[in-house]
Amino acid sequence: MRNALLATSSFLGLASAAGLNLNINDDASIRNAAATAAYGLMKYYDNNASTTPAGNVGLLNPPYYWWESGAMWGGMVDYWAYTGDQSYVVATQDALAAQLGPAEDLIIPAHRGDEGNDDQAFWALTHMSAAELHFPSLGPSQPSYLTVATNAFNNIASRWDTATCGGGFKWQIYPENSYGYNYKNSISNGAFLQLAARLARYTGNSTYIDYAERTWHWMWHIGLINHDSFAVYDGTDDRQNCSEVNHIQFSYNVAVLLHGAASIYNATTGSVQHMWARRVLGLLQNINSTFVTNEGNFPNKTGIMFEVACEPHDNCNTDMQSFKAYMGRWLGKTAALCPLLGDRIMALLRTNAEAAAESCTGGTDGVTCGTKWYVGGYDGAWGVGQQMSALEVVQSLLALEARPHKERGVVLPLVYGNRNTGGSAPSSGSSAPVARPTTNPTGLAAPGPTGPDQTAAVQSAGYYSAASRVMKRLAVAMGVAMAVGPAGR
Repeated sequence: MRNALLATSSFLGLASAAGLNLNINDDASIRNAAATAAYGLMKYYDNNASTTPAGNVGLLNPPYYWWESGAMWGGMVDYWAYTGDQSYVVATQDALAAQLGPAEDLIIPAHRGDEGNDDQAFWALTHMSAAELHFPSLGPSQPSYLTVATNAFNNIASRWDTATCGGGFKWQIYPENSYGYNYKNSISNGAFLQLAARLARYTGNSTYIDYAERTWHWMWHIGLINHDSFAVYDGTDDRQNCSEVNHIQFSYNVAVLLHGAASIYNATTGSVQHMWARRVLGLLQNINSTFVTNEGNFPNKTGIMFEVACEPHDNCNTDMQSFKAYMGRWLGKTAALCPLLGDRIMALLRTNAEAAAESCTGGTDGVTCGTKWYVGGYDGAWGVGQQMSALEVVQSLLALEARPHKERGVVLPLVYGNRNTGGSAPSSGSSAPVARPTTNPTGLAAPGPTGPDQTAAVQSAGYYSAASRVMKRLAVAMGVAMAVGPAGR
């Protein structure tokens, strides 16, 4: 692609560029901008030809790893749901069907060398989105999206490792992948937590919350989550029994936990909801303080999301270029799950959608997106991560309007009762029985019943009134300083 730096402007909600125009106050304009970004993203994918080897269908070509292909298809599932555009449905279905694995659990033998727990979980989260959003099924002879997500969950859960550090998931699955087999990292544990939380909310099976709680507690007590700032650190070496933590911060680590916490907040009541509300607020505040420009770090361009560990130093690798995509994606979904935070989150997303649109003025097509949204134009960088990040932050402006949300009457109203292990799932599939976790981290008591204040199903209108009061009280009490208290206990 030919690099270009084109002048852009932003005025009264209208970001104007050579090819990507966005009016953040007009849904049709948002859909059109998302369509342009999605088209640019899909130009990187060419493994859908009739001559493509079966194992390559659904995959991006190098330098993109297997996991990022799964992450991209998650964005395309959302694109379909948010915009109604059918253009990429068949390509997405073909991709998801091609990468199921022999046991339909997203373990792919051909990717033994590059599939870790986090990689498998990213593909599982895409199947979870397909189930939640009623994406067209893979067909009568194929498993449901929920079945695949559940199979992957059970497979990952079986690798909870108590041999070191009192628990947690390793980054890599196979011992020969020595580059990460002894590293217990936040994205592997956080993606599992999010998957558990979303399965809990979707199926009504509260056993999944036990797994999410166990994972949060382990991360909290090991020190991967800062008890004051809610910073989420990258990982820790299990050869040292996780006694030292790698304090580098990436946006997808905190964002993956945010969406998981928001899912449980949305699906619970009483003391359990109160605890997860604290976590939602803490994680959201950390995103704002760490991954959004402010007067202290970028005084001339505040309110813009950036990858703090690499963007200022121009050393983002291929994976890191995509991390803002998942931050934007999960912020949008959190806004839908936590209505009281909707205005706050959407204000952040609107600012960044405009900034992303200003960056999408490069290449020979005039709509190629760059990395640094705070420079006021295209910065000369391009790739799948840059294009996906722009797409996600733009299309997430429509997250509150996604069709299944409207079908249910209010935004995501499902609430389930305590110890409900037999909740029925929607029509896109059923979930297999799930055993409660039998191991517990760092000497903590095993997760137990969530208490009588969560036992009854709640009418959606009354629930949202009470839920909003909980979130509002906590937001006021916690304040800007986020003196949060015992969210980890």
